[in-house]
Amino acid sequence: MKTLEQAYQEFNFDDFLAEQLVGTAESVNAYIECCGRYLGLNKTALIWEGKNGESAEWTFEQLAEASGKLANYFVSVGLKAGDCIAGLLPRTPELLITILATWRMGAIYQPLFTAFESKAIEHRINTVKTKLIVTNDEQRKKLHGVAIKHILTAHPLNTLSHQDADFWSELTKQSSVFAPVMQSFENDFLMMFTSGTTGLAKSVPVPLKAVLAFKGYMTYAVDLREEDSFWNLADPGWAYGLYYGIAGPLSLGHSIIMDERAFSVDNAVQIIQKYKVSNLTGSPTAFRMFFGFKEKFDPSIKQHLRVVSSAGEPLTPEVIHWFNHDLNVNIYDQYGQTELGMVVANHHALEHEKKVGSAGFANPGHRFVVLNQNNEEVEKGGIGTLAIDFSQSPLTWFKGYGGNDLKSFVGKYYLTGDTVKLNEFGGVDFIGRADDVITTSGYRVGPFDVESTLLECEEVLESAVIGKPDLERTEVVKAFVVLKPQFSASDELSHKLQAYVRSRLSKHAYPKEIEFVDILPKTSSGKIQRNLLKQQEVAKMQGIQKAV
Repeated sequence: MKTLEQAYQEFNFDDFLAEQLVGTAESVNAYIECCGRYLGLNKTALIWEGKNGESAEWTFEQLAEASGKLANYFVSVGLKAGDCIAGLLPRTPELLITILATWRMGAIYQPLFTAFESKAIEHRINTVKTKLIVTNDEQRKKLHGVAIKHILTAHPLNTLSHQDADFWSELTKQSSVFAPVMQSFENDFLMMFTSGTTGLAKSVPVPLKAVLAFKGYMTYAVDLREEDSFWNLADPGWAYGLYYGIAGPLSLGHSIIMDERAFSVDNAVQIIQKYKVSNLTGSPTAFRMFFGFKEKFDPSIKQHLRVVSSAGEPLTPEVIHWFNHDLNVNIYDQYGQTELGMVVANHHALEHEKKVGSAGFANPGHRFVVLNQNNEEVEKGGIGTLAIDFSQSPLTWFKGYGGNDLKSFVGKYYLTGDTVKLNEFGGVDFIGRADDVITTSGYRVGPFDVESTLLECEEVLESAVIGKPDLERTEVVKAFVVLKPQFSASDELSHKLQAYVRSRLSKHAYPKEIEFVDILPKTSSGKIQRNLLKQQEVAKMQGIQKAV
């Protein structure tokens, strides 16, 4: 096995580009890289498990035919390269066809997580002026009242509204011939959003250069091999599931698995056994659930499960030990952000020191540093903010929020907002978030989104939302609520507020706990001090643990 140091020394951006892409920095198309280049090989691209027990396999050729028809439909209704096309769909073939068709015509694909409700959807499509949404009958009701010109609905069960078109009926009317639109590395092909602390979720345009970086992560860190049976547990409504569950593996000509069913340990074990999964990726939340129900894992899984990769937050030693000793497989921590993709990892394909609890080392093509309060690089043993040195990271692609907001940059450094220690091996030990963004069950939740939704309730005067430490979910969303004088706190009101946020925002972002308070701690300028509320919750938990 090649060492990490050898990979660093041998990495050359131009050589890597020439080896990995059929396109060039001046002429590239994501559909070609993730589908078109693999035609004629009769290879399976998609393995789909439906929610009602059905299953199907799609070849690259079948996806090429369907995506060509859909691209022609998009053009027929007036869409063009550079437009945003959103998918509000579960993990189905229609989702993958939509993504590939969008890329094929040079448009920008925007994921809408199926747990989102109307408010979260409206903010995202209004921000980037989305032109069309592809959805299904189950999700369609969330779009009532949403200002969008074109809606394409798959498998409608009810009468379509006058503005909707039927996904499969429209495809039958179109030709499958569609010449991919070639663009440059600077053109965007994904439109992501990431949660912040001082406002609503911010848009993150992702340029085509990112395809090259995705391939690097899949190659060096995930060690995806041609003979692998690969499954990414993450939902493609989020960055990790879209970058590395769809774009990354398909760009290497590898099949992907999509399970339409809601995640459960039973469903996951079934998929792992049925398809003899050898290369598995996902979030620590899923892997903690595996550990909690470890009796469900048949010993036969050890015969085919080769490597496991985890991203989102640090793994606990108990989970790492169980995978290693009971399933005889290494599970490695890896680190990234929506804005960066995965940039730090314990690499399955490269030999280097592996330290339990460490996020690892920079992926080839990247350089990270740890900065002190003066934005100076610290030595080993130092603690500070994890930053990426863009001047020495040729695979980086982030251009700023909304395309030009560069507030996260200081000179050549991109500041991640995460506090880390530069350990004795030169790797990264994760300490915690430097901001207030909540990580719950692998999802990032911006407190402002929840707070602003609570303020829509007539009873609420003020609110502050934090992440309360939780052993299973890393954090749970907790809201501190100040009521208007004419209203009184009660369990009934608490349930009402929870239900409202759940219905308006999303099923993962509503506050699992609500505490009614008289006042909120604030700075002299009136800014709510969420950090003080967080410290109180941490102190409470530590007190309980000591008492036990």
